Amino acid sequence: MFIALVPAYNEEPRIGSVVRNLFSHVDKVVVIDDGSSDNTAVVAKDAGAEILTHSLNRGQGAALETGHEYARNVGATHVLHFDGDGQFSVEDITPALNHIKESDADILFGSRFLDSRSNVPWFKRYVILPLGRIINRIFGAPKLSDAHNGFRILTSRALEHVHITHDDMAHASEIPILADRAGLSIVEYPVKVRYREFGQGPASGLRIVSDLLFGKFVK
Repeated sequence: MFIALVPAYNEEPRIGSVVRNLFSHVDKVVVIDDGSSDNTAVVAKDAGAEILTHSLNRGQGAALETGHEYARNVGATHVLHFDGDGQFSVEDITPALNHIKESDADILFGSRFLDSRSNVPWFKRYVILPLGRIINRIFGAPKLSDAHNGFRILTSRALEHVHITHDDMAHASEIPILADRAGLSIVEYPVKVRYREFGQGPASGLRIVSDLLFGKFVK
């Protein structure tokens, strides 16, 4: 069973179309409503998704781990991490799934930098992502071209070893670290990311860097 896990916080305008588009590529869509104050859960359910709910906004890492627990319990063979904001392209899903199967890998990480389809904003490309790579290397993460891309596919074997403990954005560094420690095999695959805004403001970007740097995910 191939399950899409979609963490969502106040994504009412976009979550319905995301869910409907996913059904052509996965067996089940599970939306983790992370304490939304809008109708994200209602819209996602109407579109056909199964809903898991956090009563409070806990962060993307916590939402994904709630999805992992569900996937383990139902015996998923593969899980897809897919953002609820419509930035990813569903056309990348089947080729990526074929790639992880053909390469016999445990985790596939999407990358914006393996082809030219993603117009990455300047601040993210030249400040946030390079800092993230440095932080990852400091904490012993394997080298990836785009470690903080939210498009991932994990096998059931990977789910046994990847238990996310960081609730917020530092899970993006925690996942490859846990994979490396467990001896899991990793591959990357080019994916397209659409940006609704030209760039990410410095304040928002620095909050992500701070979370990555000071997140207590190294046990």
